[in-house]
Parts: sequence; C-alpha cells; structure tokens
Amino acid sequence: MKGIRRLAQHLDISIGTVSRALNGKPDVNEETRKRVLEAAAELGYVPNQSGRSLRQGTTNIIGFMIQTGTEITGQGDIFFMSVFDGVQAVFARHKLDLVALLCSSQEDPSDYLRRVVARGFADGLILSATQRNDSRIEFLAERNIPFVTLGRSLTDAGQPWLDLDFEGMAQAAIDRLVARGHRRIAVTRPHDDVNLGYIFVDRCREALAAHGLPLEENLIFRSTPNEAGGYQIARDLLALDKPPTAIVLINETIAIGFYQALSEAGVKPGRDIAVIGRYSPHAHFLSPPLTCFRLSLRDLGIALAETLLSAMPAFKDHYPDAPANKVWPMELVEGESDTFRVSRR
Repeated sequence: MKGIRRLAQHLDISIGTVSRALNGKPDVNEETRKRVLEAAAELGYVPNQSGRSLRQGTTNIIGFMIQTGTEITGQGDIFFMSVFDGVQAVFARHKLDLVALLCSSQEDPSDYLRRVVARGFADGLILSATQRNDSRIEFLAERNIPFVTLGRSLTDAGQPWLDLDFEGMAQAAIDRLVARGHRRIAVTRPHDDVNLGYIFVDRCREALAAHGLPLEENLIFRSTPNEAGGYQIARDLLALDKPPTAIVLINETIAIGFYQALSEAGVKPGRDIAVIGRYSPHAHFLSPPLTCFRLSLRDLGIALAETLLSAMPAFKDHYPDAPANKVWPMELVEGESDTFRVSRR
C-alpha cells in the first residue's frame, strides 16, 4: 500500500493527523501516533520522498563525485569503497543517504558536475581528484552549495578540505632511502593534472635537494593509477641506460603491476632495487612485503562527512570541532622491499 491518503482512509482520521504522526510532531497524542505507525508498518506505507523533498526543500542526499574507468580504478576501487563506509556511517546518524556520482573518464568533470547541480540532486557534495586548477570549486562556491574536497587545489574558494599527507610521505621516503645510500631515486606521479602529483613531486625534489641531490627529470614517471600503469613504469625504468636504485610509488595500486614487470625481468625488490609505496590490501600478497604508507580510510571518510555537515546549517551544531582543513597523516609500515642498500664510494 502506498500513499498517505489511503493510510488516512484506512484509519479513518485526517491526512494532516497522519502526516504529523509520521513526522513525530508533538501535537499528536501517543495513542494516535502508535496507531498510525503500526498501520503504516502493517500496510507497507512508503512515503513519497519526492513530495517530501519538495515540501522541505531538501533531498537528504549527499553526492560523492569520483571518476571511473579501468584506466583510473584498475581492477577494483578499494580506496573509495572504504572511504564510503566511513562517510555513510556519519550520514546514517541523520537519515542522510550517500550517492556515488560516477563521472566517466571520457567526460569532462566540470560538465558532469553542472548537470548534477542543475537537477538539484543533492543537498551537499564531496569532490575528489582535485585538479591543480579546478573550476568545480568556484562553480559550487558561486552557487552557495555546501561541499568539501578530498584534496587541495590552487583554486581556493575558502571551502573545507581534507588531503593525505603527501608531503610527509615524500619526506620520510626520501630521507629513508638516502640514509641507505641511494643517490638516484625515482618517483611517480599521476598521468593527469591532479594536484597531489605536484605536491608529492615538489616535496621529493625539496627533500633530495636538502641532501645535496637532484631529482632528475627522466626519473619522474607518470602513469595511470592502476596495475597497468605500474607495469609500464617498471618497463620504462628498466629500459634506462642507468636505472635508478630506488623508487617511491605514489599510488596504492601500481605496486602490483610494478612487481610483476620486475619479476619478468628477473629483478627483485629489496635485493636489486628499493621500493616504497602506498598500502592496499593487495600489499599483503606481494613478495617481498612492501614497505608502504598506511592510513585508516574509514576514519578519513568519517572526517570528510563530519566536515561537510559542519558547513551545512541544519547540522553544523552537531560538529563544532570538525576539521575545516586538515592534512591527514599516514603511517610508515616497514616491509622488505626497500632493504636494498647502496654502498657509498
């Protein structure tokens, strides 16, 4: 049975009374409220969410925009599924629903976002894969749409953001490798204009310079953030006349393909080259175990959700201490992939 009118007819009470009882209004006595709720459950009453949203001026939906495609997510997106779990854990407290907004890798993200906003689909948004200069940020700010970004950008409209500590990862990895005698260290970055690539490479360059070492341009490898990208990086690295003795992998997925290509060439991480990467559940199955940087993706998702809600008038009082801008720390997990040392001469 659907429709508040039929429910009211069944109970022989007014539609207004049924509506107030279902919405927990205080001017309905408990006996009537109980009758309404029991009848609604018994008869399978389903509220008209579109009508409710129109009356309230809200959708109770939060959109999380990500880009899709095998060249982006590889064989499965572990990162975002874990983040989503934390985000929805917060939204569930307020009867909000999280919807993943999947922008194809073949479509312009700004065009996709304009279409979503034009439909009035969500009350707030979470943006990922922030670009060096990101027009989406200005677009949402100009329309006073609550949003938070997972990632920083040179485009700054004063919006809240959370980002991983790529500077800390770069600094710790470079210092660790230099201490083990490495002088020619390669690094990776995403293939596109995503801002994290600039942040990571710039700090790697600064960290090497502090040790009196350069970051050679031919040792900066771009790739898609997937297994195939890691495989190609290893092939290109091994094809150099003078390959580096160590490498830092920025993406959590590329280590799988990287290991595969090294294995095919008879090169072993930890014995012939030092490798440091990002943690993923797949890292457990790599041999030797990957030295990597790890974080709680679920906790990151919780923080993202609370930060967004703190910027929304209906929920901000619940989250007075939510971070407005935060660099999220990562923990170094020691494996065996970077035990290869270079003797100093």
